[in-house]
Amino acid sequence: MRVLVVVPTYQEAENIGSILRSTRTEVPEAHVLVIDDSSPDGTARMAKAVATELGHVDVLVRASKQGLGTAYRTGFAWGIEHEFEVLVEMDADSSHDPRDIHRLLTAVEAGADLAIGSRYVPGGSIPDWRVHRRLLSQWGNRYASFALGLGIGDATSGFRAYRTSVVQAIALASVRADGYAFQIEMAYRVAQANGKIVEVPISFSDRTLGHSKMSWRIVIEALLLVTWWGFLAVCGRKGRRGTGSVPAPGGVGTS
Repeated sequence: MRVLVVVPTYQEAENIGSILRSTRTEVPEAHVLVIDDSSPDGTARMAKAVATELGHVDVLVRASKQGLGTAYRTGFAWGIEHEFEVLVEMDADSSHDPRDIHRLLTAVEAGADLAIGSRYVPGGSIPDWRVHRRLLSQWGNRYASFALGLGIGDATSGFRAYRTSVVQAIALASVRADGYAFQIEMAYRVAQANGKIVEVPISFSDRTLGHSKMSWRIVIEALLLVTWWGFLAVCGRKGRRGTGSVPAPGGVGTS
């Protein structure tokens, strides 16, 4: 399979070199696309230097900070245009271990349309998180799974592999959410398209360099959008009994 690893960055100069080298070591056959939002710390410059060293790495620099969801939509569209068969997404802060990419790809090869690196299935773990952060993440995921009927333990995970054909089938351009909500919306869209979703256990390590981009705005956005999508799903089920129509989840969102 032709594999593209999409790595969005903002202020990751301390981490980008090691993550690119580790990814090349673990999946030498994969191509990597770094999407940087004009980081003032020189992330793009560092990424381009490492790209020259490693080869098969492209760096796309956007004019301003536009958010995680738009970065992935841009990267996936680039991957579709260049005819990659699998689209992998991962963070640049070393919280995702490139050694686990093999297991995500194995799940796709075995028939999954979406393989999620999951912290909340047997074998998954978050060794470094404090209790309050772990509980917020776990209950947020439980709420998303319940509200949307996903049956997924870790719908907010940003470490995953998509079969390109399923991304093409879910109307990528209409996916509007950002942050955690982007990950949830993409999983929901795959489920609506009858795609096969598999969770692969991973150990999630908190960043040791740089600063987290997480904020309460991102958490609240995800909560509100999941609630709205759940409401639309209920309306859709009622409407389907009468008219056959089901509202799409992307009708409301932010980018």
